[in-house]
Amino acid sequence: MQTSTSSPGGKQKLFTRNFTLLLLGQAASLVGNYTLRFALSMYVLEKTGSAGVFGGLLALSMLPTILLTPLGGILADRVNRQKLMVALDALSGLAVLAAGVLLGPGRELWVIGGLLVALSVLGAFESPTVQACVPQMLGGQNLMAGNAAVGQISAVSSLVTPFLGSALYAAVGLAPVVWGAAGCFFATAGLECLIRLKAPDARPAAGVWAALRQDFAAGAHFLGRERPDVLKLLGLAALMNLLMAGVTTVGFPYLVRTVLALPPLFYGAAESLLGAGAILGGVLAGRAGQKAQSRRLADILAAAGGCLVLIGLAFLLPLGRLARYGVLVGALFCCQMGCTVFSICALAAIQACTPQQLMGRVMACVYTLSLCAQPLGQLLYGALFDLDRFCAAAGWVLLPTGLAVLAAGAASRRFLQKFLRQLPR
Repeated sequence: MQTSTSSPGGKQKLFTRNFTLLLLGQAASLVGNYTLRFALSMYVLEKTGSAGVFGGLLALSMLPTILLTPLGGILADRVNRQKLMVALDALSGLAVLAAGVLLGPGRELWVIGGLLVALSVLGAFESPTVQACVPQMLGGQNLMAGNAAVGQISAVSSLVTPFLGSALYAAVGLAPVVWGAAGCFFATAGLECLIRLKAPDARPAAGVWAALRQDFAAGAHFLGRERPDVLKLLGLAALMNLLMAGVTTVGFPYLVRTVLALPPLFYGAAESLLGAGAILGGVLAGRAGQKAQSRRLADILAAAGGCLVLIGLAFLLPLGRLARYGVLVGALFCCQMGCTVFSICALAAIQACTPQQLMGRVMACVYTLSLCAQPLGQLLYGALFDLDRFCAAAGWVLLPTGLAVLAAGAASRRFLQKFLRQLPR
């Protein structure tokens, strides 16, 4: 049974036993996963000398996640989520162990590619399950703080693992990193064994295909007929993800290393600052709470667009390299912070108005749209920055992007205020 722990004053505690175990498990899993992927990238680069090879492996490994995540959402609504998380993390540990055993001369790329695909398949089922667990464990104002805590775990993990992965790989090589990552997955499964969650209500027996059709139809009916405003919010979040992913993951390194021609130290320091911005955004979202953020969500989007406009102007005006670098880093720090707050608030709002029996499917839609938006944004902005007319004036890419984000924030103000006012408190 799921337990609810309250403080003497009647307010539900945030860090309940279940939620604390979930956070610890996520920390172990993400550290192992991110460290492993970073070490694998260094290993492939050493063996092939081609970043394109590893990029191709990563792109191919994303396809199972995009295609199977909707099925993962259905499974998360039909079975006990705690048992599903335990099974998925245990299988991830076994997959990494098998790859460690099979790694050998002449077959490294095949083994690494197979491992990435296997982790992608398992991740397609785990991500919507974990996201659906948060509203099952928490409610009310704690839902916002809980999502913020999960986001901070991810942000901190992505910030420290490049240093951890490079240090371990340089010191001990790939094999110990593989064994360590497997240990992280098994530790996560062990922590999840201690979580207690109520199983979903039993459903009438049906064939596999009939059950899939019923579950897809129920999710589509909820988003298309009952709550089309949820679908609209998902679309807005996907649009922001597309624009911001293109600017931060493609435009940012291009501007620092190619346009400004600054050394790697400048890029590394700026990446760390952007990670700190994401962490700070999670802290602000968790502390302010859903009610306080509901009045400001459109303003946060508009402010992010204003920051991008500022960067665009900095690259069009006759400023020095360091001045442009300072504007770029400072404005993107604010963008990262604001987008993190928006993502956490939007996710908490969607969870708050979604019935528990549909939570897995809706969370799968959230995750799938995010996965699709990111590579589309990266392809779009990669093509834009490669155009000859924009190479010497990158500000003409950033300025329209900022204006588009600013306009989206202004246009969505009334919708967001109405949507968030209707949420259960």
